[in-house]
Amino acid sequence: MIGALQTAARLHAAALADVQSALDPAADQAQAIDGIWHLMLWVCVPMYLLVMAALAFVVWRARRQRRERGDVATASEGSLYNGLGIWVVVVMLGLTVLTTASYLVDRKLIPAQDAQVKIRITAKQWWWQVEYLNDDPSQQFMTANELHLPLAQKTHVELRSDDVIHSFWVPNLSGKRDMIPGRVNQIELTPRRAGKYRGTCAEFCGLQHAKMSLLVYVDEEKNFASWRSAQLGAAPSPGSEVLEHGKRYFETTTCAMCHTINGTTAHSLAGPDLTHLASRSTIAAGALPLNAGSLAAWLSDPQRQKPGTNMPTIDIEPDDLNALVAYLLSLK
Repeated sequence: MIGALQTAARLHAAALADVQSALDPAADQAQAIDGIWHLMLWVCVPMYLLVMAALAFVVWRARRQRRERGDVATASEGSLYNGLGIWVVVVMLGLTVLTTASYLVDRKLIPAQDAQVKIRITAKQWWWQVEYLNDDPSQQFMTANELHLPLAQKTHVELRSDDVIHSFWVPNLSGKRDMIPGRVNQIELTPRRAGKYRGTCAEFCGLQHAKMSLLVYVDEEKNFASWRSAQLGAAPSPGSEVLEHGKRYFETTTCAMCHTINGTTAHSLAGPDLTHLASRSTIAAGALPLNAGSLAAWLSDPQRQKPGTNMPTIDIEPDDLNALVAYLLSLK
């Protein structure tokens, strides 16, 4: 029986690979949570079955005794009291086990101060600002809506909110942690399996709450170092007239009032940093895949793609739109 259940659990975990699921842990923190989940399952299911069995037995016995003697005899009260005493002890032991395990898991989830990587994530309506921190300011950089983590290294994540209450949740890596305006929360992530994982806001935060996802990439150490080095660089220079046209349009219109592209005159932090936009796989916090068609649709009418977003709709001529799309897709 136990072997069959374990086999079923393994098959279930395999089916959930690459899916947002707390039952497919890929980090130390998620593994600890998964462990206590299974402990509670193995403790609570037998307890539930015992309660149901006891209830069925009591009902059956009461009906039989009423048929035989018209009332419940008092001779069995002694055994009833003994049974209740044993049951109280069993319940207390179960609760003690669960309370102790919960305490130990909570201790494991407390962020340490020896993390190799430090990140600040600020939740906004409805996207994620991601800052990679460093004691050397020249080694700091900012991105948006995607998080890269090095495999098998502790990452300390500082969580903030700029507007309303949000909640950071990447179930494959750890539990939920609220992001409250005016307060700094913390979480630690130690991934143990490379891959792509989906995170989301787990606290209703407004109209587009459902379209506020965060992709998390766990990279091998050398791949993470390569990605980090590329992110520290400025945006590539335009290599054609079309790209130059797109850059000029970006710098001289309302685009520059909200966004940053390092190496240009655009340095606003109102919207996502676009310095290496083309290195990401989605736009608008996972609302659309990143390609020429979806990017053009987003730039032309963002309110249609994500109603309520703070990005305004601007009138843009077809030639300007094509040049702008080409320029943004060159930012790798």
